[in-house]
Amino acid sequence: MGKKILMLCGDYGEDYETMVPFQTLLAVGHTVHAVCPDKKVGDYVMTAIHDFEGAQTYSEKPGHRFTLNANFADVNSANYDALLIPGGRGPEYLRLNARVLAITKEFADAGKPIAAVCHGAQVLAAVPGIIRGKRISAYPACRPEVELAGAVFAEIAIDAAVTDGQFVTAPAWPAHPAWLSQFLALLGTKISH
Repeated sequence: MGKKILMLCGDYGEDYETMVPFQTLLAVGHTVHAVCPDKKVGDYVMTAIHDFEGAQTYSEKPGHRFTLNANFADVNSANYDALLIPGGRGPEYLRLNARVLAITKEFADAGKPIAAVCHGAQVLAAVPGIIRGKRISAYPACRPEVELAGAVFAEIAIDAAVTDGQFVTAPAWPAHPAWLSQFLALLGTKISH
C-alpha cells in the first residue's frame, strides 16, 4: 500500500531535488502532494539547476516550471505519512513562513519520516529543537545553521546520505540514490527485482 507524502516546494528550489524525488516516489506507488505557501493546484514554482563546475560554490541556471498538485492552504499533516523538503533557494524563504514551520514540527512531533536534501535542512534548523542531537547532513554551507540548531553535522560524501531516527538527509542531488533509498526504507517500501 502506497504512502501519502507531503512535499514542501518553493520558488527556485533545486530542479533535480524537486523533480526526481517527486517522480521517483510516484513511480513506486506513493502519492505525493507538492505544495507551496500562497499557491494552489495548477500554480507552479520556478526551479533552478545547481551544478558543481569547479568554482568555490555551486553555479545556478534556470530550471523548469514545476506544477503543484495540491493546495498549501488545505494541508493537514495528520493526513500524510511523511514529509519531503527539497533543497535549493526555496528553503531560504520557506523557513520564514510560520505555517511551514508548524507543519514541519507536526511531522517531527508525530515521529513521521522526514527527508531533506541540501538546503532543505534550513527548514529543519528553523524549527526549535526538532533536530537537536540528531546527525543531519546538508549542503556544507548550511553547516552553521545545522550546528546552531543543536544537531551534529554529518560530514559525508556528496553522493551519500544519513538516517538518524525519522530524519533522512543528504548534501545535494548527487546523493539521490542513497537518499531516496534510505527514505524508501523508512517508508517501508519494498522493491523486488
